[in-house]
Amino acid sequence: MVGPAVVNQMRAKLAAGEVVTAFMVTMPSVAMAQVLAASGVDCLIIDMEHGPIDLTTVHAMVAATQDTQATPIVRIPWTEHWLAKPVLDTGAMGINFPMISTPEMARAAVAALRYPPEGVRGSAPSYAALRWGLSPPEYIKRANREILNVITIEDPDAVRNLDAILVVPGIDAVAIASFDLSMSLGVPGQFDHPDVRALVAEAEAKVLRSGIPMGGVALTPEAARAKRAAGYRMLLVGFDVQMVDGAARAAVASAQG
Repeated sequence: MVGPAVVNQMRAKLAAGEVVTAFMVTMPSVAMAQVLAASGVDCLIIDMEHGPIDLTTVHAMVAATQDTQATPIVRIPWTEHWLAKPVLDTGAMGINFPMISTPEMARAAVAALRYPPEGVRGSAPSYAALRWGLSPPEYIKRANREILNVITIEDPDAVRNLDAILVVPGIDAVAIASFDLSMSLGVPGQFDHPDVRALVAEAEAKVLRSGIPMGGVALTPEAARAKRAAGYRMLLVGFDVQMVDGAARAAVASAQG
């Protein structure tokens, strides 16, 4: 017997033209996932690319989002179907693919998320149907259309190839990684550098022209307003490490007067 069926609320909000929020979670902590998921955020991106998070912990962190409005998405280390497959079987509702720089990589990302004949995802008894509140046959029917595909643009080649990437069917959101773009140009963190501004502006224009929801980092109210005004609809509003570090330092400073 399965529990009540869930819907991919983030997908529904993006389809309705709404702006969604996300936290990046790099700590291998079920408790952190539980706390952040209960905050009212639309999405947790569980980061296996840069965080020390293994598959067992991913499974527990995905489960910790149950009964909240937070959609569990997992950022995997690279665009390989064998990396996405076990993560999807934990019940994750989306995959964030890093470093997408060619149409071929974009097509591989789409295929990794979908069961045949639309893709290459393998099928086996897993925890995914339980997390979604569906029977296994019902899960297989819905998975291909419900799982979110978020790709990240991180280097100049990706921006140059972006028009060709964005016509690949099955991309649900495009995250523009401004810091990584600045790194790739040799000016890390210099977001006002003319080359960075030009590259980001080119990426934004191409994504907006495609009509696919665009994502980016917005860590302050001012940044969030600016991103919304620029057409962003997926806002990364916090990183767990930075939030905990900032709160801890502020608490110590406050106690010290």
